Amino acid sequence: MTNQSVTLARQDFFTINHTDSASRARRGTLSLNHGLVETPVFMPVGTNGTVKALTNEDLEEIGFSIILANTYHLYLRPGMEVIEKAGGLRNFTQWKKNYLTDSGGFQIFSLSPFRKITEEGATFRSHIDGSSHLLTPEKAVEIQMTLNSDIQMQLDVCTPWETPKKEAQTALEITNRWLQRAYNSWQCSADNGYSGSLFSIVQGNFYPELRRESAAKTLEYDTPGIAIGGLSVGEPAEIFREYLHFTSCLLPDKKPRYVMGIGTPEYILWAIEEGIDMFDCVFPTRVGRNGLVLTHDGPVSIKKAQNTESFLPIDSSCSCKVCKTYSRAYMRHLFKTREILCSMLASYHNLYFLNNLVLESRTAISENRFMDFKKEFLRRYLNNGDKNE
Repeated sequence: MTNQSVTLARQDFFTINHTDSASRARRGTLSLNHGLVETPVFMPVGTNGTVKALTNEDLEEIGFSIILANTYHLYLRPGMEVIEKAGGLRNFTQWKKNYLTDSGGFQIFSLSPFRKITEEGATFRSHIDGSSHLLTPEKAVEIQMTLNSDIQMQLDVCTPWETPKKEAQTALEITNRWLQRAYNSWQCSADNGYSGSLFSIVQGNFYPELRRESAAKTLEYDTPGIAIGGLSVGEPAEIFREYLHFTSCLLPDKKPRYVMGIGTPEYILWAIEEGIDMFDCVFPTRVGRNGLVLTHDGPVSIKKAQNTESFLPIDSSCSCKVCKTYSRAYMRHLFKTREILCSMLASYHNLYFLNNLVLESRTAISENRFMDFKKEFLRRYLNNGDKNE
C-alpha cells in the first residue's frame, strides 16, 4: 500500500452526523479497523493492557468499543518482544475491538526527576528497575505499530501549569519537530502493513500565541485526528475551560478532536460543549478502587459510616447491574474488609455511569437540547453528593 492510498483510504475516517443547534457539541462516527466508534466517546484506560478490576466481557457489556492502552508501561513490561510474538496487543489481551495507544509522553512527563528531553528524544529511567531508555518520535511510532493500535499518538513534550513562557516555547518547538519525524515514520509504516491512524497533539501550555502556533503546525501535517494536550495538568477549572475553548476553536470541524486525561462528569460535559469528540482518564476506576462512586447526585464515598445500614443502591437513577443488585451497606462492607469485589463493582458502576452520561449526551445532541441536558445534569450533580470528597 502506498502512502497516497493510505491518505485516500482515510477520507471517511470521521463523519459528523449532527451538530447541536445551541452549542458546538456534535455527534459523529469514527471508522476504525476494528469497528465503528460513535462519538462523543469516553475511553477507559487499560494501562497494562487491562482496565483495572474489569474483564473484557465487562467492558463489552457496558458498551465500550474502544479503550486506551499505555505505550510506556507495555514497552517496559511485558516488552515488545512478547507482544510481537503474541501477534500484537489485541491477540495478547483478547480485546477484539479498538485500541488507542498514547505515545508514552505523559508518563515520561510525570517522571520529571528521572528523564531528560533532548532534540533526539526523551531519555528516562524505568520505574521498574531503574534501567535507562531513549524514546524517540520514530521509536514511539514503531512501538505502537507493534502494538497494532487503531489510533496512535505522536510523541510530544507536555509542560505543567505555571511553566515559564520560555520553557513552554522550547518544549513546543521540540514537539513540532518531533511531529514531523513521527509523521514521516507513520507514513512509512503503511509500507510495512500498518493501517492505524496517527493523531497529532496541540501543546503550547497556557499561552495563547503558543497554542495558536501549535495548532497551525499540526494542521500542516493533516493527520487523521488532532488531540488537545497540556490541559488538566494542575490548572484551575476556569483556566481549563478558557483554554479548552480557545484551542478547540483553532481546529477544523472535519477532524475528530481528542482531549487527553479528563474523566469527571463536569469536565466531560464542558468538553462535549466545545465540540470535543474523544476523552479518556483513569479517574473512574482509580476512585472506584478507593471507595468513591459516581451518582447523579454527585460523588459518594461508599466507605463512610452513614452507609453501614443503607440498603439503597449506589444510585437509584442508574440501571447498571451493580445498582440493580447490591446495596451501599454491602459495598461498604466489601471495602472495609478489603475484598477485591468492591473494586470490581465500584469500577464497573463508575464506567457504566460515565458511558451512560455520554450516551445521553449523544441523544441530547441529536435532539438539539444538549445545553439544557448539561445544565440540568450539572445542577444536580454539583450540588449534592459528599461535599468533602
